[in-house]
Amino acid sequence: MYANVAWFAQLFFRVHPPPAFGSSSNLEALALEANESDVGSTNNDDDNSVHLVSRPMHEIAFASTDKPKLLSQLTCLLGELGLDIQEAHAFSTIDGYSLDVFVVTGWRLVGTKQLKEKIMEKFRSVEAQACTVSSASSPSLEGLQGGESRPTSTSVQIPSDGADVWEIDLKLLKFGNKVASGSNGDLYRGSYCIQDVAIKVVRPERISADMYRDFAQEVYIMRKVRHRNVVQFIGACTRQPNLYIITDFMSGGSVYDYLHKKGSSFKLPEILRVATDISKGMSYLHQNNIIHRDLKTANLLMDENKVVKVADFGVARVKDTSGVMTAETGTYRWMAPEVIEHKPYDHKADVFSFGIVLWELLTGKIPYDYLTPLQAAIGVVQKGIRPTIPKDTNPKLAELLQKCWHRDSAERPDFSQILEILQRLSKEVGTDGDGRQKTKSGFLSALKRSH
Repeated sequence: MYANVAWFAQLFFRVHPPPAFGSSSNLEALALEANESDVGSTNNDDDNSVHLVSRPMHEIAFASTDKPKLLSQLTCLLGELGLDIQEAHAFSTIDGYSLDVFVVTGWRLVGTKQLKEKIMEKFRSVEAQACTVSSASSPSLEGLQGGESRPTSTSVQIPSDGADVWEIDLKLLKFGNKVASGSNGDLYRGSYCIQDVAIKVVRPERISADMYRDFAQEVYIMRKVRHRNVVQFIGACTRQPNLYIITDFMSGGSVYDYLHKKGSSFKLPEILRVATDISKGMSYLHQNNIIHRDLKTANLLMDENKVVKVADFGVARVKDTSGVMTAETGTYRWMAPEVIEHKPYDHKADVFSFGIVLWELLTGKIPYDYLTPLQAAIGVVQKGIRPTIPKDTNPKLAELLQKCWHRDSAERPDFSQILEILQRLSKEVGTDGDGRQKTKSGFLSALKRSH
């Protein structure tokens, strides 16, 4: 998992305030808020200088081929060694390489040799676990036993109850223009049996055992869900080298692009409509024991009528019998604190993410845009930072935001409760519950419209 990793560490001492996080609008202001406890005056009559308490810090750089979830894996590894990340800088190249640089504190031993040995020891341990651990709750895949890095089967095995047929006929699938690209695959517009579809293609060179598991999990979940506010699954191709997932094409694009690339915005009735669509889709998923785990505006798509649908189940999971999960997944800016901390979590982690999405709809801003994703994650966990709610926000909507991103997941509402709140708000602001403005009806209004 960490093959071809280049390592170097540099030990240096300097006065360095601990990082501070809060509602400040920029990083410079955050630095000024730092705890000054490291600096104190001495009472030495012969020396009136200020005594500075230096803090040992290490700079560690990891260079490797770029891999899915590499940054979260590295931060987890450093955390397990008891290191506190003060700064993190991630770089990637278009030809598939990654450089991740961390500034850390917390290493008590003198010198860097022991730290290097511990990191390499951890690498070997993690690599050994990756070769032996299999997920009991995920669909089984042929060729994944024995820790092979690439499956040997010619197709991904998805459990089937025999009630549905989802393997597509490639002869009927037509590719159109590429509409998006990611590190692991591409998205095309196309057609299947004359129907307008989106085709998610996994790049063959990026395929790994983890990628196969995520692909299998996404197909396994999507083939079972049917809801107006969840992107409709059409079928999949699971035979190597063609790994495709086909869904309805959402001509309205993502909510993220609508807000941040097109520069559009939602008025309050529209915000309530969009939030209601999301809540209906998420309520359906939770009722079926599905935790999305990566709810964000980039994974919310709109059709031609601006109906919003939950999409991208690549990291979604069926909740196990214990009702809690522990693996870190998702996107830092929208991630619940218990997920960031690798603590047990349940469906309420999605509610936290929904709160961040709702704030994004309200402001049109990217959450914590003055921080890097990793800095945002550290701030959410260590300092309890949350996005600043605009002063002119509807009080009941502001209260809902605060409930959704409550530190204690037990205090967060579930989506059935969120729906009730949104529907009451919709009535108060003069919409019909789906975000459409109410219109007068009856003989007189009809007569007026006819003139």
